[in-house]
Amino acid sequence: MSRRQAREVALQALFHLDLNPLNEAESPDEVRVLAFDTAISSYEDEDKKLLDKENDRLFALSLINGTRDNLEAIDEVISSVSKDWKLARMSGIDRNVLRLAIFEIRFADEPMQPGIAINEAVELSKRFGTDDSGKFVNGVLGAIIRA
Repeated sequence: MSRRQAREVALQALFHLDLNPLNEAESPDEVRVLAFDTAISSYEDEDKKLLDKENDRLFALSLINGTRDNLEAIDEVISSVSKDWKLARMSGIDRNVLRLAIFEIRFADEPMQPGIAINEAVELSKRFGTDDSGKFVNGVLGAIIRA
C-alpha cells in the first residue's frame, strides 16, 4: 500500500468513527480497529494484497489513532480559522480530511511538510468529497499554516 492508500483507509475509518460515536460498552481501540478493517474491505481484492504489509497497516492505524487521540486540539485549530464554518456544518469528509492533515502537520511524531500535507489533503478531498471540497480544504489548511 502506498502512503496515499494508507491515508485513504485512515480517512474512511475516521469518517466512520465520526458518524458512529462510541457507546459505553465499546472500547475505543476495538472500535478503531473495526473501522480500519471496514475501510480496508472497501478495496478490491488485488489491493488487499498491498494492505497486508505490516508497516503500511501500522502507518494507517497510527494516522487513525493519532488523529482521534488529538481530536480536541485538532478541532480547536480548525475552529480558530474557520469562523464562518462551524465543525458541525462541514461535510464529514471535509472535516476528517482537515483533521487528518492537521494531525500529520502538527501532532505526528514525524511531522509532515505543510505543502505536502495540503497537497495530499486536497487530493483526498477531491476523490471523496464534493466538487468544492478541494478548494475548501486548501483554503482552511492555508489559513492554518499562515496563522
